[in-house]
Amino acid sequence: MLNSLSGRFLVLTIVFVMLAEILIFVPSISRFRLDYLAERLERAQIASLVLLADDMLDTDLESELLQNAGVYNVVLRRDEVRQLMLSSPIPQPIAGTYDLRMASAVTLIGDAFRQLASPANRIIRVIGAPVRDAGLLIEITIETAPLRMAMIDYGVRVLLLSAVISIFTALLLFAAVRVFLVRPIKGVVGYMQRYAAAPEDARGIIQPNAGVIELREAEEALQKLQTELTQALRQRERLAQLGGAVAKISHDLRNILTSAQLFTDRIEMSEDPLVRRLAPKLVNSITRAVSLCEGTLAFGRAEEPAPTFSHVALCELVEDIVESELLAPAEVAVDLVNAVPKGMMIRGDSEQLFRVVMNLVRNARQAIVATGKTGSVTIAARDDGDAWWITVSDTGPGLPKRAHENLFTPFQGSVRKGGSGLGLAIAAELIKGHGGSVTLSETGPEGSRFEIHLPKGDGTL
Repeated sequence: MLNSLSGRFLVLTIVFVMLAEILIFVPSISRFRLDYLAERLERAQIASLVLLADDMLDTDLESELLQNAGVYNVVLRRDEVRQLMLSSPIPQPIAGTYDLRMASAVTLIGDAFRQLASPANRIIRVIGAPVRDAGLLIEITIETAPLRMAMIDYGVRVLLLSAVISIFTALLLFAAVRVFLVRPIKGVVGYMQRYAAAPEDARGIIQPNAGVIELREAEEALQKLQTELTQALRQRERLAQLGGAVAKISHDLRNILTSAQLFTDRIEMSEDPLVRRLAPKLVNSITRAVSLCEGTLAFGRAEEPAPTFSHVALCELVEDIVESELLAPAEVAVDLVNAVPKGMMIRGDSEQLFRVVMNLVRNARQAIVATGKTGSVTIAARDDGDAWWITVSDTGPGLPKRAHENLFTPFQGSVRKGGSGLGLAIAAELIKGHGGSVTLSETGPEGSRFEIHLPKGDGTL
């Protein structure tokens, strides 16, 4: 109950209303005390006027007048003369004097709460102005015990009334919140749960109908999100189906092309000059088609595992790559330069980093070989304190502008004839698993440079 929105709203409403009532109680208890004393002054004045009307009142009648007024003595000042109008024995000395004529609100509030805090019965003198200007002032002496009891009784009644008002108000607000807020929110939650159970079912999409502006905006935002998500899920399903179909086609096509490769072996043995001249081109075309099919199948099956982080000696890793590439036959000499500082250690998955750097080096070397001119590929690295940077730069012809936008997109980023464009896409995916990125920082007639950014993060060297 208390953990719900309406339950907490109920408790907060009771608390806030009680605080408001307490703030009202402070001046009201002061006002009650003032009215109490003013009433005693008025009664005393009436009793003194009776004495003025008849100077011959006996002692019993005077005592009765004082008792009815609730005072011990009455002093009336008229015509600059101070007269003790009514008097009776005072049981103890006067403990304090309070002049109501010039008292400020702060003074009255302070006197009221000091009175509540003092349980002792004392005698006090109270001075006020007579009613209807029947003199300059009137002064009485009274006990504080009856005043304090009356204030306590009044305060208890006020607090009980405040509690009743707070609870009644809170219940009304609780019902209002349940109707105007909680019920619509539960409706939105219900739509979300139904949609989560079957996101492909368009019937689960919310239809905005809330009357509250903020809730309606939330419903409209949810409706837009659900609509877009449903469309995305449908598109994903279509793409998955299309991917499965492509994989099947590629598999069958690879088998067909493999058989065609066997036939080309026989064709190359032909003595016909035309056949012998065209056969290599046919073989190359079939080989590229087989490579594309195998790449497509490999990419469709690829589920790269999360990198296994360890400390990697980068210079030694690059040296292995250089040695592997030098074994590959090439019509043009390409220098591979390992410019990584010796002893440099980085944190990453050594196998995945090997594949990424190897891919970039091989692409750079093949680009230079395609020009028919000699060139060089340089692998370098640096540490800037926050990250490691690995660069692969070449002196090749650079990349055409059309390749820049889709450089890391599968099947679209290849700039080499017959290439599938999967190498850079896979490399970018592997580095992304390290929290980093692969970017083409420079390209032009003087060559290209790729940069691998590996942030250090936690647990670095």
